[in-house]
Amino acid sequence: MAIKTFTFYGKTLEETQKLSLNEFADMLTSRKRRSIKRGLTDVQKKLLKKLKDGKNNVKTHARDMVVLPEMIGKTLRIHNGKEWVLVTLEKEMLGHCLGEFALTRKKVQHSAPGIGATRSSASLSVR
Repeated sequence: MAIKTFTFYGKTLEETQKLSLNEFADMLTSRKRRSIKRGLTDVQKKLLKKLKDGKNNVKTHARDMVVLPEMIGKTLRIHNGKEWVLVTLEKEMLGHCLGEFALTRKKVQHSAPGIGATRSSASLSVR
């Protein structure tokens, strides 16, 4: 049984890391291609600079940043509106936005029904 190697649109991770930003953008979907071709924002540029300097565990609010090949293997703390979510960027995350990995909404977990929610709870005393 052969070991399956990771490819991104037919290119290995090493080949994608050798591509320029515009060549990599041509491989992405239209929405992400457009955001890269229009130019990175100042916040995104600062984040890339910190990651290129070798820093790890960087905090960021740039949820719209597309995961680039040079970011693979780094650890980020992405803000979800309330707290910093620790995310390690893996090769399968290429081309996705950072915000996709730091969810902003939690699953609703209900406890017992409130007073008046059911017929039987209507007869309870309210203290």
